[in-house]
Amino acid sequence: MAAKTDQLLIVLSILEGRHFPKSPRLSLVVQASFDGEQLATDPVEHREQPQFSTELAWELDRRTLHQHRLQRTPIKLQCFAVDPVSKKKESVGYIVLDLRSVQEVKQESRWYPLLSSKYTKQKPSLLLSMVLENDNKPSEPSPDRFKAKKAPPRQGSSSVTDLLPERLEAILIPDQGYHQVGPADLCTDMFVLSVTVAFATKLEQLVPSTMKLSAEGSEFFFYYSLLGNDITSEPFHNLLSPDFEPERASVRIRSSKQILKAFLSQQPSLQIHLCCGNHSLGSTDISLSALAGISTDLDNKAATLEGAFLLQPPKRVKQTLPALPTDLQPTLGVAVTLRREEVTLQVNENKYSDSSPVHKPAGSPPHPGPRGPPLPPPSSHTESELSFSHEKFERQPEAAADGGMSSVSVSAPKVSIPPSAHHYCFSLDLRSLGNLSLPHPIAATLRYSYQFFGSAAPIMTNPPVELQRNTEVSLPQSYCAFDFAALPQQLQETFSRVPLVVEVWHRDTTSRDQLIGRASIQLSQLLSTEKSRFLGSTGEQCWRQTHLDRIPVVQKHRPSEKVAELGYMATLEDLGLVKATEVIVSDSSQVREQPPLGLTVPRETLEYRTALELEMWKEEQEDLFDDQLRKKELSHMQALAEEWRRRDREREALVKKKEVEYNLLEEQLQKTLSDLEKREKQLAEAELETQRLQRELRAEHELTQRELQESSRRLRQECDHRVALEREKVRLMEEERARLLQQIADGESRYKQLEKEFQLFREQQNIRPEFRLQSEINLLTLEKVELERKLESATKSKLHYKQQWGRALKELARFKQREQENAMTRLKKQQAELEAMRLRYLATEEKEAVRQDRQELDSIRNELNRLKQQDDRLGPTPSVLDPAPGLALSESAEEHLSRLLEERDALLRTGVYTHEDRIIAELNRQIQEAMTDRGKL
Repeated sequence: MAAKTDQLLIVLSILEGRHFPKSPRLSLVVQASFDGEQLATDPVEHREQPQFSTELAWELDRRTLHQHRLQRTPIKLQCFAVDPVSKKKESVGYIVLDLRSVQEVKQESRWYPLLSSKYTKQKPSLLLSMVLENDNKPSEPSPDRFKAKKAPPRQGSSSVTDLLPERLEAILIPDQGYHQVGPADLCTDMFVLSVTVAFATKLEQLVPSTMKLSAEGSEFFFYYSLLGNDITSEPFHNLLSPDFEPERASVRIRSSKQILKAFLSQQPSLQIHLCCGNHSLGSTDISLSALAGISTDLDNKAATLEGAFLLQPPKRVKQTLPALPTDLQPTLGVAVTLRREEVTLQVNENKYSDSSPVHKPAGSPPHPGPRGPPLPPPSSHTESELSFSHEKFERQPEAAADGGMSSVSVSAPKVSIPPSAHHYCFSLDLRSLGNLSLPHPIAATLRYSYQFFGSAAPIMTNPPVELQRNTEVSLPQSYCAFDFAALPQQLQETFSRVPLVVEVWHRDTTSRDQLIGRASIQLSQLLSTEKSRFLGSTGEQCWRQTHLDRIPVVQKHRPSEKVAELGYMATLEDLGLVKATEVIVSDSSQVREQPPLGLTVPRETLEYRTALELEMWKEEQEDLFDDQLRKKELSHMQALAEEWRRRDREREALVKKKEVEYNLLEEQLQKTLSDLEKREKQLAEAELETQRLQRELRAEHELTQRELQESSRRLRQECDHRVALEREKVRLMEEERARLLQQIADGESRYKQLEKEFQLFREQQNIRPEFRLQSEINLLTLEKVELERKLESATKSKLHYKQQWGRALKELARFKQREQENAMTRLKKQQAELEAMRLRYLATEEKEAVRQDRQELDSIRNELNRLKQQDDRLGPTPSVLDPAPGLALSESAEEHLSRLLEERDALLRTGVYTHEDRIIAELNRQIQEAMTDRGKL
């Protein structure tokens, strides 16, 4: 067996996963947190079976490990899906591991499902394993601590401690029942290290006023670890006046004096906890190194460290408890003794026999063979066994493994047993569990205790069995037998009054154990069964009663609802009266033998002697009965008086504690009241100031609101008026446009008529004589002049209209500017949009009108050019009507050029058009052409 070290490593192996969905763009990371420290795996591919293959480890010592196990500190694993690009991570699920299940022996890996998983259909899980390993790395000396160097050994001699390793360990020898410290060749002596918990005072000061003990149970006990063995004392119920019997836990150690002192000087302090359920209410530290420093000869005298040690509450509770005076501080009386064992190393089985319930393997039948000595009656039972708190702390010492004998023993005083008490053996075999009504399977563990049998320690079935709906399973390690002594009447009353309650628990590895239900075994049914006779170990006549039944398991708060069904077999064996040689009695209760009776009888027959012995036995039984009645009456009176004194002391202690708490609370209340008064004054002043500001703001807001409403009304009226004017102007413009379109249509019709007449003229030209042709030319010239005059008049009218339109545009621009200065921001934007739309529309219409005018001018110019070409072919003909044609053409070109310039300038002066607009560019082009034609003339 490997030696234990103080420094440990909790190694968590994250091997692989299963039932994960495929996601190529993501990766998986598992992050584990324990005691505020977080560790994480490397990212792996997000596939169906991700391979993590990572070990995470946390360093801690054994003392810290015990603290975490007491506080049930979990190890939480959280799985994340990480996006490598955006570094965004999303929780996939988590797992909570129980630190109490980790052991120093490597266990097989288990699949743990992810809780609150986002992949609800897949149900992913991780393959995990945990183990405790010794941290064997050399400890670095602290730079702030001074360590003296060892003196060099003398020449020719060497010290024993120089041959020892730097760190001594206590190695358990299971088959011999002791721990070995140091090398085997140097370990020649046997020592006994004992820890005695004697008394305790003022334990109620460790309980905060806010803590409710009813939810945790009313049993209190002491817990400590002695050389790796977890030890719990017998529970007690009265915290104000603890009435527990002193208990001593002893450890046998094989070593030498020098090695053992060196070993004790290296040991951490012995920490003793006062526990209630799973909570530590307080603890005290006892230095074992101080025991090694006591200079005494262990061969003749024991080294003892004893005293009343102060119990300190945990750090989380210490901050909430008030400072207590010295006389109200909780103390614990402890004695630690180291002595040399006087007896030989031979193991005597009788020495380690105890009065604990006999746990037998599952399925072993009861037998009427020889049994050990009977136990004291339950009513006066004070002898307690060493209980390794398996149910409370989920730990078992290595001394109990593999059936090895423990090296720890506990001694307590023995008591007397009444002569009329019987030796009983009760055995209970919990056979099966079935008919589960819950929808989900459970890991069932059964637990019960019956203090009448001599021990308050609970009996549990282990390991848990998986029970599913509509199935029935057998329970392992479920047979237990109890040897005890009691009066028949006392047994009858107890079995009729107190049922044996069996609790069914669901043990979950990821959360706290859950109580499923309770089954009540009525032991009175066992007493009403038929008795069978058998012979005891010494040939005496014994009786056995057996009862086989199936009972329902019901919930605690709903007794009418059946959860499961439990099958059991109970057996009670009456082994007859308790013999004086079978028990150890105290000096005050030993029954002394009566001196032989010397009676002078007239007859010496056997019948007379038998009758005389019978009468004497009757008188003795009557005396015993009267004596028992008097003792019972006296004990009841003493119990009542003691109970009255105890309750008086309890009330006095509670009153003192409450008085101290109330004084502290009163001081805090006075301070709080003064602070509240100051704060109330400040709040009143602030409230008045707030009301004044609210009134001012409200008045200012109402004034601003009225001004805004009035301004909005005026702007609305002005805008409505301006919109009406603009609509009227638009209507007039539409009428003018319709008139101009009509003129253009009339001009087109005249142009078509002229074209027809010109065609007719060309047809007639071939048949008419020359002189008539010249007269017609003159007439056409006159008509052309007339048409040009009309065209010029129309052009002037159009130019006048354009000037008026420009002035209207300027007026609109000025109106727009004035509107932008006066209107609100919202109306400005709307008006600007409306103005922009209107201008675009007018510009479009203007462009269309100019395009049509230009087309009309181009057609007229083309017609004039055709007529000019025709005149050129016919030759110059002097005429009275056209004395100077060249001069007329020159004047027409000048007039056309001036008209184009005037039209372009008029459009630019409106501010609507710029040189980059298409119509201005076209006018510039025509002006250039007109100037070119004028230069040619």
